[in-house]
Amino acid sequence: MRLTFILLFFSLIECKQQPAVTDGPFAFGLSQGKVDDRISEASGLVSSEMNPGMLWTLNDSGNPAEVFLIDQAAQTKMVCTLKGIKNRDWEEIAIGAGPKKDKTYIYVGDIGDNLSQYPTKIIYRFEEPLFDGITKEITDFETFTIKLSDGIRDTEAMMIDPATNNLFLVSKREDSVRLYQVDFPFTKKELVANKVATLDLTLIVAADISRDGQEVLMKNYNLVYYWKRQPDQSLIELLQQKPTKLPYDPEPQGESICFAHDHKGYYTLSESSSKKKPHLYWYQRK
Repeated sequence: MRLTFILLFFSLIECKQQPAVTDGPFAFGLSQGKVDDRISEASGLVSSEMNPGMLWTLNDSGNPAEVFLIDQAAQTKMVCTLKGIKNRDWEEIAIGAGPKKDKTYIYVGDIGDNLSQYPTKIIYRFEEPLFDGITKEITDFETFTIKLSDGIRDTEAMMIDPATNNLFLVSKREDSVRLYQVDFPFTKKELVANKVATLDLTLIVAADISRDGQEVLMKNYNLVYYWKRQPDQSLIELLQQKPTKLPYDPEPQGESICFAHDHKGYYTLSESSSKKKPHLYWYQRK
C-alpha cells in the first residue's frame, strides 16, 4: 500500500509539473497489434541487430527468465530462456558490444529495486541469437554484478552508447534522477557504476540510444524525452541539456521504449491492465 501511494504521489506531481507537448519530429503513436498473453508485464524493449525489423522484450519480476523476439506486428517469433536464472526484477534490455568484435550481445538488466533492498544490480550478457525457431535455451551467458557508487537506488532504465560501448543506468525515484556509467570493456564480474550526472527528470522507467549513437530517448509514465547529439558531444554532456518532449499516448504502466532499427521512428510497449491488453505502438518519424 505504501509503495502504491508513493507511485501515485509522484505521478500526480509529474502531471502537474509537465507542460503540454509541442509538435516535434515524430507523429503520435499507432497500435501495431497486441502482444501475446505471455508478455503481460513488459519492462524493456530494443531493436534486434541480428534480426532487422524485429524487437526483443522481456517481463519484469516474478516471471520466468525469458526474452521474447517479436515482429513489427507484435507477434512472438521466438522465446529464449536463460537456464538456471531467476528473474529477480528484470527491468530493461539493451544491445551492445561484447568480447567478440564481430558479434552483437544482448544485455538483460536485472536492475529494479522498488524497496531499495538489493546492494547490487545484475546484468546478464549473451550473444544475440538469430531467429531460427520458436524456442531456444541460453546456457552460454555472462553474469555481472554492479554496485552504484552512491548507494542503493531503484533503477529501471539502461542503455549502451554505441560511440563508446559504455553502459548507462538511470535512477527512477529521485526528484532529479541520477545518471551512472560503467566503462567498457567489462573485464571484471563485479563492476561499479559511477554517478556522472544529475538530470532534471523524475520517474524514468526506460531509455534507448539509436544504433548510430546520435539520438536518445527516455520515458516516464507520462512523457517521452528526446535528445539529438552534436558532433563530438559526449552522452553525459548531451543528457544534461533540456530535452524535447515527444508525442506519447500514456499506457498502463508503460515501461518500454526503443528506436526502430532503420531509424524511421520508435516503439513503446506497456504492461497489461485489467482494462487493456498491451499493444506495441509505433511513432513514425515525420
